[in-house]
Amino acid sequence: MAKMVAITGNEAVANAFRQINPDVCAAYPITPATDLMQRFAGYVADGEVDTELVLVESEHSAMSACIGAAAAGGRVATATSSQGLALMWELLHIASGDCLPIVMPVVNRALSAPLNIHGDHSDAMYCRDTGWIQLWSENAQEAYDNAIMAFRIAEHMDIRLPVMVNMDGFIISHSIETMEFLDDKKVKDFVGEFKAVNPLLDLDNPKSYGPLILTDYYHEYKRLQHETMGRVKDVVISVSKEYAKLSGRSYDLFDSYRLDDAEIAIVVLGSAAGTAKDVIDEYRDKGIKAGLMRPRLFRPYPYLEVADALKHLKAVCVLDRSDSFGGYGPVFMEVSSALYQLGGGPKLFNKIYGLGGRDFMPSQVEEVLNELGEIASGSPIKLVKDYLGVRE
Repeated sequence: MAKMVAITGNEAVANAFRQINPDVCAAYPITPATDLMQRFAGYVADGEVDTELVLVESEHSAMSACIGAAAAGGRVATATSSQGLALMWELLHIASGDCLPIVMPVVNRALSAPLNIHGDHSDAMYCRDTGWIQLWSENAQEAYDNAIMAFRIAEHMDIRLPVMVNMDGFIISHSIETMEFLDDKKVKDFVGEFKAVNPLLDLDNPKSYGPLILTDYYHEYKRLQHETMGRVKDVVISVSKEYAKLSGRSYDLFDSYRLDDAEIAIVVLGSAAGTAKDVIDEYRDKGIKAGLMRPRLFRPYPYLEVADALKHLKAVCVLDRSDSFGGYGPVFMEVSSALYQLGGGPKLFNKIYGLGGRDFMPSQVEEVLNELGEIASGSPIKLVKDYLGVRE
């Protein structure tokens, strides 16, 4: 029987780990992910799981241990944030290049310098091309659900790739909300037994990981990685449909909110979507046809599906909670690429918001919707990239 609780996002994901009982977790604390692994360490200490919890001296070592354990043939998980994810960066490529199905919640936080411990999306966006699948969550419920589905997705025999489960630091990780836990047995049955593929500890069948490949086959190997990523969308859809039957909660490649008949729309990741939805409802009551798209699967990016969902709109604003210095925001660049193939489509502009945990306010959503309305009516776009709520 499902259990309703009032809980934080970190507690929710730690409980998902408890229900799944991975073979190995390697961890090094960093705010705001520390609380997640600390709570899971409590389950280990209390004997509620038999996970081998490896406490290491850095995030670089944490990912190194995860890679070794996954290559050996175990179900493996960890968690991190910000500078910790940045310190793992060189090893992320090894995990994906060796097809190791590691699951890693990333509690999104701003990168230094200057030092900031609050939530934005800079950490995950700066490693979006490391070959990891990226799932994004709007709230604690989705973070919990994504964490469970991530193991099935990562371990699927068609892909065998590592997965990041992203949730906004403090806004989701430390805020208390009402959500629903599934029964332990249902989660365990859904995830299933881990099936090792080419484990290093199979001494009767020796193999090597990460061998030297120079100009002879490296180019072909990278094409195969891309082709493997091309199968991820179907796996995510299939696993999500199966999970919907179990939980009653449906997830797709992205969340479409009042989008079908909309004339203007916002595209935004993570928890900010909740604030935007409330304001969109108010504008709908005024007769303004506004909608929203919230990406859930960001890597691989579902270009065709995004273009199809947005092509009927007059104007779209993409909101980014991270920046690309000297370029547009990362989400904006993906949406632009998707819509470019149409040879037309909606007018498009970019707003950067909420860096370093700056609050995302309903008044900012109103500002964006008002600008979208003007542009949809024929006004020119003033700035393709601008900053919301910035002090002059």
